[in-house]
Amino acid sequence: MRSQVDIAIVGAGMAGASLAAMIAPHARVVVLEAEDRPGYHATGRSAAFWEETYGGPGVYPLTAASGPYLREHGFLGRRGALNIGRDEDRPKVEAFVRKFAELGAGIEFFERDAMEARVPGLLPGWTCASWEPECSDIDVAGLHAHYLSLAQKAGAELLTKAGLIAAERVGAGWTLSLADGSTLACDTIVNAAGAWADEVARIAGARPLGITPLRRTVAQLRTSPAVPADMPLVLDINGQFYFKPESGRIWLTPYDETPSEPCDAAPEELDVAIAIDRMERAVDWKVEVVERKWAGLRSFAPDRLPVYGFDSVREGFFWCAGQGGFGIQTAPAAAALAASLLLGRAVAPVADGIEPAPYLPGRFD
Repeated sequence: MRSQVDIAIVGAGMAGASLAAMIAPHARVVVLEAEDRPGYHATGRSAAFWEETYGGPGVYPLTAASGPYLREHGFLGRRGALNIGRDEDRPKVEAFVRKFAELGAGIEFFERDAMEARVPGLLPGWTCASWEPECSDIDVAGLHAHYLSLAQKAGAELLTKAGLIAAERVGAGWTLSLADGSTLACDTIVNAAGAWADEVARIAGARPLGITPLRRTVAQLRTSPAVPADMPLVLDINGQFYFKPESGRIWLTPYDETPSEPCDAAPEELDVAIAIDRMERAVDWKVEVVERKWAGLRSFAPDRLPVYGFDSVREGFFWCAGQGGFGIQTAPAAAALAASLLLGRAVAPVADGIEPAPYLPGRFD
């Protein structure tokens, strides 16, 4: 048996790594990763951006609070974002702008001429948009490595090829059986297992919350003409596609959300074809070749808000899951909030003023 630790975090993606970085200075922490390297699944496949409106009003407090940390540490590159619509979408776009402006987001309404100035080849019919000038690309790999480094420098241990096989409640703690054949004693289990969150709950004897993995497809395209590197992120206000420049190419998704079992997700050719068809209804670019394609799983709780906090029934079991597609852009504030709930005291000012109640697992009781 390995030595006793205070907290065992299951999952070394962005959620587990960022939380480990927050709590390692205050507790003995081990991070358990089933794969041979951390961040293999959702974190390593993200086309992430920091956009204040992404995830909706319930996620906005976490996103807004995370922005300053991401900027100050050099993980953001400003791009801007347009949520575009047609004439019939104008009321929706206006309501979207109004809602997030009231929350404090940097957002304004754009007419056709301002859209054309930013998106070359925009087809007729797209006449209105919301504009978010602060939307930025995120250096996902850099941010993930940053948190892993902070965690390990503070004493956290990272174990790879060490998926959780069994968890037995022993007294006031746990004995964990791992895929590498070892066992581990800990006081608290943190469920940061992404698409496997409900499965980890079952292993620990906690009630699954209905966290559902949804497949998202991304394709990298070479287009003619090549689009400007400073073109903004372009999203359909009705959630049919989004695309953005990346290293002289276009990254495109059909915004698919196909329910999936937890797995090593793979893209479907049909989803790539749907994405291209939808993009070609928005811009006049010619797709010369699909250079590569990939898919990842984005995991949502039933109300599409993340879940942070101790399980209301199973003692010693803590949730850090359900981050959907916004887990990376909210990582600094989410980790600080989760750490404060886990340790019973604030450990970083990033989450100051964020009300935890909307994110507690007890809301599903």
